[in-house]
Amino acid sequence: MYTLGIITSSDKGYKGERNDESGKVIAEIAKMRGFEVKRYIVLPDEKDLLRDEMIYQSDELSVNLILTTGGTGFSHRDVTPEATMEVIERLALGIPEAIRSYSMLITKRAMLSRATAGIRGETLIVNMPGSPKACREVLDYILEDLKHGIDILKGDSKECARK
Repeated sequence: MYTLGIITSSDKGYKGERNDESGKVIAEIAKMRGFEVKRYIVLPDEKDLLRDEMIYQSDELSVNLILTTGGTGFSHRDVTPEATMEVIERLALGIPEAIRSYSMLITKRAMLSRATAGIRGETLIVNMPGSPKACREVLDYILEDLKHGIDILKGDSKECARK
């Protein structure tokens, strides 16, 4: 079983002014795909809080995967990629490239995503879109391949080549 942490970045969600549908979608799909959700939290769009939560989930909870949702756009309050960059030790740029490429087939606005991804220790961290619909579409597209990346990261698999 794979372990997962979910972080929703939303001022309104944190204040209780909006339901966090994206985080719920992520949890639902991940559970169906063999992930145990170890932590799910809604935080305001504050870089230090987001950064500290990613460090906590990675270093203390030792989750295999952290999926963030929200905070990747052009608003001055959108700081999830910056928080992620402060946490990761190695970039995994192919993941957000794949997400944007796939999402561009659905909406050209995907080009406005500033999402990133990377590795901290043995934890993969991926910034997801903020909309529930986009989260569902993207997870359906990438989640099985992320499992393979996690297996390699944990040392459970050594090959990326398909047989």
